[in-house]
Amino acid sequence: MREASTNGAGAGAAVEAAAAGREDQRGVAELGFVGGGRAAPEGVPDPELVEQAKRRSFTAEYKARILAAADACTQPGEIGELLRREGLYTSHLTYWRKQVRDGALKELGKSRGRKPADRREQQIAELTRRLERSEAELVKARKVIEIQGNLSALLEQMLGTESASGSTER
Repeated sequence: MREASTNGAGAGAAVEAAAAGREDQRGVAELGFVGGGRAAPEGVPDPELVEQAKRRSFTAEYKARILAAADACTQPGEIGELLRREGLYTSHLTYWRKQVRDGALKELGKSRGRKPADRREQQIAELTRRLERSEAELVKARKVIEIQGNLSALLEQMLGTESASGSTER
């Protein structure tokens, strides 16, 4: 390697060697090959690979429509044709029929998650918290007033006895 760097072509050879080392570390897709060993043009995604798998979801109306279409099929092969056209499996029909029997398909049309709170209920909860806080402050204020009254009475007693004893001594 030291000899290659001394002659004029040494810099180019070093760059080629470094690039070859990086090429060995790249994945098959980065080398420009797609499924089946075919060469792909640079920058073209592999059509056999899915970028990001996404779970399909079906609305209740769609399920009901497909079940009705499947029930309307009378000729052999019609259900298979329907399933192929829609990209479904027989297990979808089985599961959806079970949902219809259990009455769950009606619930599928509703949105999932926590139900939005009624504005009145939120206001009631807030006002209830305020009331509890105010009542706690009122109890504290009454205790402070009671203690102040006791302290005032005690001071009056002490001053009253001092002034009474002080007036007789004069």
